[in-house]
Amino acid sequence: MATPATESFTAANRFGLGARPNGLGRLAGDPRGSLMQQIAKPESFQCDAPGLPDRTQIAQALTSFLLAQRERMNSGPSTMSPAEQVAAVGLPLRALNQIAAEEVLARTRQGLQTESDFAERLVYFWSNHFTVAATKATTIPWAGIYEREAIRSKLTGSFGALLIAVAQHPGMLLYLDQAQSIGPNSVVGLRRKTGLNENLAREILELHTLGVRGGYSQTDVSELAKALTGWTVASQRTQRWLSAAQTGDFVFIDDWHEPGARTVLGRRYPEGGEAQAKAILLDLAHHPSTARRVAQQLACHFVADEPPLRAIEQLETAFLGTQGDLPAVHKALLDLPEAWRGDAQKFKSPAEFMTSSLRMLGQSSIEAGALRNSLTLLGQVPFRAPSPAGWPDRASHWAAPDAIMKRLEWSQLLAERLGNRERPEAMLAGSLGPAASAQTLRAVRSAESQAQGLVLALMSPEFQRR
Repeated sequence: MATPATESFTAANRFGLGARPNGLGRLAGDPRGSLMQQIAKPESFQCDAPGLPDRTQIAQALTSFLLAQRERMNSGPSTMSPAEQVAAVGLPLRALNQIAAEEVLARTRQGLQTESDFAERLVYFWSNHFTVAATKATTIPWAGIYEREAIRSKLTGSFGALLIAVAQHPGMLLYLDQAQSIGPNSVVGLRRKTGLNENLAREILELHTLGVRGGYSQTDVSELAKALTGWTVASQRTQRWLSAAQTGDFVFIDDWHEPGARTVLGRRYPEGGEAQAKAILLDLAHHPSTARRVAQQLACHFVADEPPLRAIEQLETAFLGTQGDLPAVHKALLDLPEAWRGDAQKFKSPAEFMTSSLRMLGQSSIEAGALRNSLTLLGQVPFRAPSPAGWPDRASHWAAPDAIMKRLEWSQLLAERLGNRERPEAMLAGSLGPAASAQTLRAVRSAESQAQGLVLALMSPEFQRR
């Protein structure tokens, strides 16, 4: 049976990012109510990091990089040495990487400092669901602002509005090559014989909405891809059609759009320019298969790797009954009895482990170099997911022996720097409360030093799970 103490632990660790010093005490009065207050407030989801670059600055940095590369390619045979050639590519790329590093640092500090850490965890969940990865030059500077603009700003609205914001953001349009997709029978397509790109359409159906067994066909992928033609990013390339558009903004170019009606999942959508794809996306957002997929993923993230069917069905019902109202779905998540079980079911990802460790120690910031080294060692750099499917959300991916050894190495490095600040037994009790087992507490008490005790606390089974 859940008690106020166990509910405080669950609120801080399963729904949040780990307790800060005295965090369990702050939650003790009304753990569920504290979480409930966060889900309808837009400010709960914002990243308080002034000084991050805006769209114009990002577009300018990317344009400078692309122009430099074009000049290098058009300059003929190079007389530069191999080292000079590497520098010629690396120097312009450094500005893009610096933007990405600033975004990662701001996001991490937000996770360390926030008291609205359920909202922050929801940001991470939805950002992973709609992954944009900084894995190629064109998306390196866009991944962070994509999360700030398309994810954080839409989590108090509907799933449909979130889906459209995601699909129209430059980060997603560039990541999945939609920005260069032109209809074969469009005005420009007939002249240039350019090809249709189906990447975004396929991922919308397979990952963002219906799911791989959601009932769509390859024909549906092609039809949605044709409806999406004309959705692109304002750049020098688009100036002849939209000369007044601000570089880096979403634009629709009718001359790129595949003409004609489209049929997706058996429903016909008349020709309608930009509105045609929007209508399809909204219908996909309300589809029962989308409700089931979203429910499964939420339950997998917050309940267990193999969540009970009843929990999935309860979330699915909330999604369908409110047409995907996200605060209502998040409230239904908080109402799941299975999510409040006292025993931790989920294994922390590397980023969760790092964040919760630093929060336990009361750290509100981290140096850029230490952050880069930590994330690289642990193997999960934000905005660097290996595929459009995002980071895996199951223990089997993160609990391999080599990954555990890296966590141990990182814990030892952390303990060398911060292990003497407070008794690890007290920190563990403040972070885990009743979840700390007698065996773990004995091991921490009998450690030869406070640094060793901290390592034992961080590597304990209870702390590794949430």
